[in-house]
Amino acid sequence: MSKTNSSATTEQLEDDKTTTHFGYKDVAIGEKQEKVAEVFHSVAQKYDIMNDLMSAGVHRLWKRFTIEMSGARAGHQILDLAGGTGDLTALFAPKVGENGRVVLADINDSMLKVGRDRMIDRGLLNNLSYAQVNAECLPFADNTFDCVTIAFGLRNVTDKQKALGSIFRVLRPGGRLLVLEFSKPVYPWLNKIYDQYSFNLLPKIGKWITGDQESYQYLAESIRMHPGQEELKQMFADAGFGDNEYHNLTGGIVALHRGFKY
Repeated sequence: MSKTNSSATTEQLEDDKTTTHFGYKDVAIGEKQEKVAEVFHSVAQKYDIMNDLMSAGVHRLWKRFTIEMSGARAGHQILDLAGGTGDLTALFAPKVGENGRVVLADINDSMLKVGRDRMIDRGLLNNLSYAQVNAECLPFADNTFDCVTIAFGLRNVTDKQKALGSIFRVLRPGGRLLVLEFSKPVYPWLNKIYDQYSFNLLPKIGKWITGDQESYQYLAESIRMHPGQEELKQMFADAGFGDNEYHNLTGGIVALHRGFKY
């Protein structure tokens, strides 16, 4: 009896929750989306430069590995969710060919405009489309996509479990979700170095390049608040995905999670 009451109490607390984290701060659930939008409005024009500086260009290798694990081929329908400036979209487009389609989607219109302009400048026109969407309530029909990717965006979603459920719905049976995201370093010594870099150097680089130190302070904090490898793997399972796995990249600083809809 006590176990049942305890469980019910926990569920009630979760249902009644009115705040969530924005970095290390607690904010009203309805405010997080707006605050995240402000961050990306601020950094959109210099986003690619900062990615190269922050990772010393290694983010490009992480993204190519994601493409390799996607199983994308000619004729596939791909959703590049939180696709930002379109790095993954540009890699997917030639793989799916003229009979396929890649949807570059992001909740932030500033990021989406930069991404669209980049794709046009690269001559990628025929099999791309664009959509401003919220990952928690995707405006696509059930069983639409062969693959959904979300790179460095899930940590910014207010209700991550709801987003995973929404992604599951729009995937076709046999389709796969790939989440590329900052994670938890697997070596204690690397974790110490990473903390020093994230909280001391990264915000200063952000201020130097974009004039915005606070956004990159949020970035460091949001990474620490994001679920670790095993927790996110369980969240995949809770959303209905099967054969869930993850690959630690660069010592677990980043992890690629993959799950299938059956």
